[in-house]
Amino acid sequence: MTNYTTRDDKNSVVILRTPVAGLSDTGLARFVARASRTVKLRGAVNVLVTTSRELRALNRRFRGKAQATDVLSFAPEPGFTDGLAGDIAISAEIAKQNARHLGHSAVREIEILVLHGMLHLAGYDHECDQGAMASREATLRKTLGLPMGLIERTGQVRQNGRKGKIFSSSAVRKSAGRARGAMAAVRGQAR
Repeated sequence: MTNYTTRDDKNSVVILRTPVAGLSDTGLARFVARASRTVKLRGAVNVLVTTSRELRALNRRFRGKAQATDVLSFAPEPGFTDGLAGDIAISAEIAKQNARHLGHSAVREIEILVLHGMLHLAGYDHECDQGAMASREATLRKTLGLPMGLIERTGQVRQNGRKGKIFSSSAVRKSAGRARGAMAAVRGQAR
């Protein structure tokens, strides 16, 4: 398995463990830096683009759910950030599938997932914030030139007369040790 790793000026790490047509580690690192500034996150944001199998394992380990998801966000506990805003893991396979159903590129879908994950890292939670995250995501999508975001999706999409399953995102909150452990092993393998 080939890992492509890039660091940006905040020491964020982007790891492309699973290739996506048109997506480069440097291109994604530039988007991560731009989105991080736009969201006003402090600290590095590490992004892993990998398989659904790996997302399923992370989802099982940290959320007790034995299913793959499109994106997981891992925020460090307050006081233990040490220059880290958090980690984001994305399923390349689900991103590609959702992109096909929604009529845009997989690269664009991964950028949407990065933005969604960053909003979770910034403390938003669309499951209980009465629309605050949806509103912020809509504003930031326009600023970043992105199409429809995750919160706007209803779970079923009609496009060209076809119905397709759109997988939803998941935020993860846990102890600092678990947050650091989630991607520390991945970062160590990629270096």
